Amino acid sequence: MGFARTCSVALVGVEGVVVEVQADLEPGVAAFTLVGLPDKSLSESRDRVRAAVVNSGAEWPQKKLTVGLSPASVPKGGSGFDLAVAAAVLGAAERIDPRAIADLVLIGELGLDGRVRPVRGILPAVLAAADAGYRQVVVPEQTAGEAALVPGVSVLGVRSLRQLIAVLGDEPVPEEEPTEPGRPDAMLAGLLVPGAGLGTGLTSDPAEGPDLADVAGQHRARRALEVAAAGSHHLLLSGPPGAGKTMLAERLPGILPPLTRQESLEVTAVHSVAGLLPPGEPLVRRAPYCAPHHSATMQSLVGGGNGLPRPGAVSLAHRGILFLDEAPEFSGKALDALRQPLESGHVVIARAAGVVRLPARFLLALAANPCPCGRHTLHGAGCECPAALVRRYQARLSGPLLDRVDLRVEVEPVTRADLLGRGGRGETTEAVAHRVREARARAAARLDGTPWSVNSEIPGHELRTRYLAAPGALALAERDIERGLLTARGLDRVLRVAWTVADLAGHDRPDNEDIALALELRTSIARGAPAGAGAFS
Repeated sequence: MGFARTCSVALVGVEGVVVEVQADLEPGVAAFTLVGLPDKSLSESRDRVRAAVVNSGAEWPQKKLTVGLSPASVPKGGSGFDLAVAAAVLGAAERIDPRAIADLVLIGELGLDGRVRPVRGILPAVLAAADAGYRQVVVPEQTAGEAALVPGVSVLGVRSLRQLIAVLGDEPVPEEEPTEPGRPDAMLAGLLVPGAGLGTGLTSDPAEGPDLADVAGQHRARRALEVAAAGSHHLLLSGPPGAGKTMLAERLPGILPPLTRQESLEVTAVHSVAGLLPPGEPLVRRAPYCAPHHSATMQSLVGGGNGLPRPGAVSLAHRGILFLDEAPEFSGKALDALRQPLESGHVVIARAAGVVRLPARFLLALAANPCPCGRHTLHGAGCECPAALVRRYQARLSGPLLDRVDLRVEVEPVTRADLLGRGGRGETTEAVAHRVREARARAAARLDGTPWSVNSEIPGHELRTRYLAAPGALALAERDIERGLLTARGLDRVLRVAWTVADLAGHDRPDNEDIALALELRTSIARGAPAGAGAFS
């Protein structure tokens, strides 16, 4: 009788559970039994592992073989257990030393020829292994860079099962022929979800993206964009077609600061599980940008799929921007499903296969026309939409959803002078991004030692008791509460925006002008706040 054990990782959403893979050999009719709640793709690993072991030059044990995956109550799926199953079988057959694999975590799919193919979710899997106390992992060579992002873990990247056997047995490591330059690497196919599209949700370097200076006029909207980026405040741009709403939103990623190390790991983990990491770029350093079409379903926004749910748009936009163009055209259920992640920063999806908690702390940017034809706010433009139709169209963005949006800006049509450049060219993305970085640094210094990093995350109680505005600065806000223009949640959001405005202006705490500008950006009612693109300089 032979017995060996090693470890792998089962992913539930973007969280991992270390699974012990045990192999037991007993005398009897040759058979291979896999137990431990495997799904279809994992059950098929029996044939893949057998062929890979034989084609790697090792002998397949002609005995009764039982492989158990513990804990048995955790659903396990995918082909990433192949390498661990093969190692456990070889350890039980004493082809390799069972003690050499007892404390290893092995992740990877096996081809029938014994090559190790990469799988999705390497980063969250290695993070789970490190949290459980494991310090040695074996992964496919193509994903070794992704696994090496986890500190304190020794990573071994292998191209084949033959190489793994040689390393564990202190034998000469055979060379595997790499893919010829210029030819597509079929091994990378396992990293991508079919139909998802390469790089979906990821932004390029700001220097290569569209410049904010291309936007003609729109000083108020540009100012709102800057405040949104500096404090991570949700934004609604409303106005007629052609005013530049989409153009503004597409330039929002360029003024966001680079992700911190922890934020990069969070974003990379989500995109790794979703199969959207570009090959050769193991770490996402820029804030993601996700802009789904208005025909998107609720499941595609919050997450879904067969079995355990996969990340949706709100998770792909984690630590970045979720832009909903033509927001009233989205289904009401899909829009209202955003209310939970907007408040909590995560989404909890319950399905028959289990409950998954996915990160979803994003900046929501909405763009909307005032009516179906878009000409309702234009004088003499010939809007023929009945008043009842206009009200129904605008009501598609529900009150509870809009109450969670900090900034609401009316985007006016571009004037002839601005369009022809007579008003001068607006500030560049680089100039605005510099102010945003400085404002973020001021907020980070003030919030040091707290669970929050940006102003939009500060709870209302803290804003009213710990982070106080200047004396008398809230007079306008108090008047709006009495007139019914502000709710209790609305006041909290005005205070958060006011702190961001103060950080951009370099003030120690919000004063009358900062509160007035925050109220104007919240209610679209002019309060005499300073105008122009350089209001914060």
